[in-house]
Amino acid sequence: MRNDQLLRSRTHTFSGADVWDLVRMRAQRSADRIAFVWHPYHGSPREWTYRELATDAAGLAAGLQRRGVGPGQRVLIHLDNCPEFVIAWYACAAIGAIAVTTNTRSVADEMRYFSEDSQPACAITEPRFAEMIAACAPQLKWQAVLDHNAGNEGPVSRDDDSFTSLAGDPGDLSPRPPDPMAPMSVQYTSGTTSRPKGVVWTHANALWAARVNAVHEDLHPSDCHLTYLPLFHVNALGYQMLASMWVGSRFVLVPKWSTSRFWDVSMQHGCTWVSLMGLSARALASGATGEIPAGHSYRLFGSGVCDTPMDDAFGVKTIGWWGMTETISHGIVGNPYTPDHPMSMGRAAPEYKIAVVRDDGVTPVEPEETGHLLVKGTPGLSLFAEYLNQPIATADSFDDRGWFRTGDKVTVHADGYLTFADRAKDMLKVGAENVAASEIERVIMETGLVAEVAVVGRPDDKLDEVPVAFVIPLDRRESLAQDVEAACAQRLADFKVPHAVYDVRDLPRSTLNKVNKTELRKVAPADADRPAAEARWLSAADSDPSGDAR
Repeated sequence: MRNDQLLRSRTHTFSGADVWDLVRMRAQRSADRIAFVWHPYHGSPREWTYRELATDAAGLAAGLQRRGVGPGQRVLIHLDNCPEFVIAWYACAAIGAIAVTTNTRSVADEMRYFSEDSQPACAITEPRFAEMIAACAPQLKWQAVLDHNAGNEGPVSRDDDSFTSLAGDPGDLSPRPPDPMAPMSVQYTSGTTSRPKGVVWTHANALWAARVNAVHEDLHPSDCHLTYLPLFHVNALGYQMLASMWVGSRFVLVPKWSTSRFWDVSMQHGCTWVSLMGLSARALASGATGEIPAGHSYRLFGSGVCDTPMDDAFGVKTIGWWGMTETISHGIVGNPYTPDHPMSMGRAAPEYKIAVVRDDGVTPVEPEETGHLLVKGTPGLSLFAEYLNQPIATADSFDDRGWFRTGDKVTVHADGYLTFADRAKDMLKVGAENVAASEIERVIMETGLVAEVAVVGRPDDKLDEVPVAFVIPLDRRESLAQDVEAACAQRLADFKVPHAVYDVRDLPRSTLNKVNKTELRKVAPADADRPAAEARWLSAADSDPSGDAR
């Protein structure tokens, strides 16, 4: 019996419910409370109460039904952060359509792949993307285009159907009967190591995200998330938008991170919660956001690590966590009320089973040993339902005992806390030796010479591959490469010392400002055209929804 059939045949925590039920409940119980605030960087903020959000989503859902969109049909949502994203996602939930959300940095080849893979019936996008979407998805029956580009002021005229024309009468909506195991959304993985896979969430998955994330974050109705991460990613969608809906709190949606505006926006809206990753974490830790206001409202930060060195300065506890799109919520998490192992990810979350094993996939590691992270949950509920159109990849992601192979390597400490070590695919094979890229990166960062570093393998005739480092220096110096190599030689075995150190102004990024090592490997050879690649990375950074709006 398939997992969805098994879950349908028994009672579970979300039996008889779906995401639209949650929206309707919140619109009744918290009707006049603010659901979210849209704070563009050009223009005035606008608020939606829970009643207004439900009404707008119901109107759009009725319009989608009028255009022939029904249960199981896929709707491509290719939008940066904007109110229309929130409304469209919940509208799909109301009628049983499947929201396919894609990274707005995607180029034509990637969008063609997403379209062929997900086969959306229609699309909702921005003027700047409309031509590309139409060309890459010829099967679309229609696409609706916003009258502006998300986050920017002023209308943009196009001949496509307008988003505003889609809306119908909320009273005409015919919601489908609740089916928690019906697919709700498809989110594509970042594809930093391979072709992105479409991660399918059911309605039960989305409800799990709402409920469990709210518990892990100690979220209350009085809380307010600052949401700058892109909504097409699990963090903003599940940890923030859905978790806020579960408890009836609010979130402030901004176009993207802005170092210079962080405190102004936070103070204006009384933000109490923010999830910090990459760029934003570095900005706060370095003091680039400016002087810390004495009266700020933040009470908790979320991050990849617990109890960080900056907690005392801000008077805010950082909850560490680990999760993936496939795990819906955090499989590992810190505690908001007790001290955690500093710089660890936290402990195993009570809603999941966690195992860390040796290379044989079975033997548990000893304390302070690093191994492969496995997670056990229920597919379609606490774990993703499947990879879209990839039954073999779905099956291969689980071992014979039903444990999900995360692809991450972690260290288990004697006190039960876990620390992230590396992606299994980020291990280099130098001759007969296994080398963790993160170990080399850590040594280079500790030199104090660089702001960021990424280590990848470069093909080598004798050793198969050797490590090379791409670094963004804190200051330009002619001896940078020699100084970095010398520091590595002092602290690392000779086979771990980078064979080259490349000084760059930026690095290629994927979702959430993560370094795209697939791109780095392409320009790791000595004769590669790195200046041209660097120019592309710099240009892409300007349009990165995970970047800095400055």
